[in-house]
Amino acid sequence: MDFEFSPKVQQLQQRVGAFMEEHVYPNEARFHEEIAANRRAGNAWVPTRVVEELKQKAKAQGLWNLWLPESEYGAGLTNLEYAPLCEIMGRSAIGPEAMNCSAPDTGNMEVLVRYGNEAQKREWLAPLLAGEIRSGFAMTEPAVASSDATNIAASIVRDGDHYVINGRKWWTSGAGDPRCRILIFMGKTDPQNTSRHRQQSMILVPMDAPGVRLVRNVPVFGYDDAPHGHSEVDFVDVRVPASNLLLGEGRGFEIAQGRLGPGRIHHCMRVIGAAERTLEAMCRRALGRVAFGRTLAEQGVWRERIADARMKIDQARLLVLHAAWKMDVAGNKAAQKEIAMIKVVAPTIACEVIDQAIQLFGGAGVSDDFGLGWLYATARTLRIADGPDEVHRNHIAKLELSRYLTR
Repeated sequence: MDFEFSPKVQQLQQRVGAFMEEHVYPNEARFHEEIAANRRAGNAWVPTRVVEELKQKAKAQGLWNLWLPESEYGAGLTNLEYAPLCEIMGRSAIGPEAMNCSAPDTGNMEVLVRYGNEAQKREWLAPLLAGEIRSGFAMTEPAVASSDATNIAASIVRDGDHYVINGRKWWTSGAGDPRCRILIFMGKTDPQNTSRHRQQSMILVPMDAPGVRLVRNVPVFGYDDAPHGHSEVDFVDVRVPASNLLLGEGRGFEIAQGRLGPGRIHHCMRVIGAAERTLEAMCRRALGRVAFGRTLAEQGVWRERIADARMKIDQARLLVLHAAWKMDVAGNKAAQKEIAMIKVVAPTIACEVIDQAIQLFGGAGVSDDFGLGWLYATARTLRIADGPDEVHRNHIAKLELSRYLTR
């Protein structure tokens, strides 16, 4: 295990960092101003001009689709090589999309690369790789505890050359974005199968298919997260060609595991970048803010908290790098424990660091002036998204205990 990054990765770190400094950070205020203007005009879900401009600049500089390992479509980076780049992008809400490295598109593109047929790749993968459209992942359902994905009740029923889809999904990331043209939908094709993990399938559902209805965009702690956001979507007798099925009937869990492993580690990489930038803001605030005759940086309680934040972030980063390395050398399935571990640890430490930053900033911290409230909402959501902490902890414990069952 060698965490010394190659010259190629070090050069990419410099290039991605420079792009963020020159183009992304200076345009964050404009991004929020555009959304506010769109909201005042009655539709916050209009894509922002600034992000579209950033995408063209990133593409021109070759900072595009860096995320896809082991594929001719991406930059040819391993998970370990991509990790520090993803962290840098995660320092800004608009960094990942600017380089076509944002969820859920990365996970959906990975599904199409791994499991899609040539026709599906031509129709949907090509425009996603070009950044011309966006996509959504429709898995979670409001009527069941979706932390146990075998509970999923939506139906996918074969009818001649078509499948008929019925069900209601929510937390379908990006479905409210008018650029979202395709959803990957998970439902049951064989609810009577004796194997609970062979009942489900995944199928491609165009957003404009008759019977697909966006019910609402679901806020997170009061934030609508426009123009991306998370939506509740109703599917009533939606008919799609049988050729839209991915991989085959009963293969939904197989696809989910192939998708969620990389997706989870990308989330962790990004949230570490957010935590790192938060710590930087804490330090600058502590050095410049005076209370009771001393700067906050001179007060023991804040030195202790800043030190704790430094240690937690570095610990989480090392766990993420280890998980990425394990995925590269042994495969996603062999790295399931490491992926589960970082999925618990990274969002948890990010929540802790952001919470301490809010405390240090005082009244300013709970305003929207510094974005800490939105950052906390985002990090806290990740403790539930892609499997809640409890499910991952249970899985980690099972894997750990299994080492002793045959002794």
